Amino acid sequence: MGVDIPELGGVPTRTGGVFGLSLRRRAATIGLFLALFWMVWLIDDLLLHGTLAQYGVVPRTMHGLLGIIFAPFLHASWSHISSNTLGVLMLGGLLILRNEEAFWVVSILGALTAGVGTWLIGRGNAVHIGASGVIFAYFGYLLFAGIFERRIGSLLLSVLVFLIWGGMLWSTVPSYGAGMISWEGHLCGLAGGIMAAKLLTQRKTAKE
Repeated sequence: MGVDIPELGGVPTRTGGVFGLSLRRRAATIGLFLALFWMVWLIDDLLLHGTLAQYGVVPRTMHGLLGIIFAPFLHASWSHISSNTLGVLMLGGLLILRNEEAFWVVSILGALTAGVGTWLIGRGNAVHIGASGVIFAYFGYLLFAGIFERRIGSLLLSVLVFLIWGGMLWSTVPSYGAGMISWEGHLCGLAGGIMAAKLLTQRKTAKE
């Protein structure tokens, strides 16, 4: 088993060279994600008075399919978007520092599994919105990457993620949040992150 090191690549030729450019690019990516979330929420809250929420995931309806694409960018309140901002910063930031390619794969696959899964199994009397499904995908990937990769660094990171954020697993339980929390989105996003960890590990193994 080896020690897992973030794949930043390149050899710096000057102070703040390739290594610094890579870090800045990754920070800018997270920043753009969050800027987009906040821009959409501010427009919806200040100008449209919350009407964009109708474009979230509405389970087992034709118009609710639009939410698979739009739901991660929609938030119900200041506290909702603030908590998801923190999740993207911490878990998304940790993931993109570890592996930039994995960040994109997990973000896309997590959004799709959270959206499609919620559309299939979600409560039909609710509109499901928010980026928490993607955040749970980040969590699932970081939690299981070490198990699948069997590398010392990856295993240590998975243990650390569990110790710090393991309590998030409670919000994948159906009774959690008294119907106010989309446990379905959390559970399906988590599954997407685990799936991404397995697929990316298989791909990496096949290259070696």
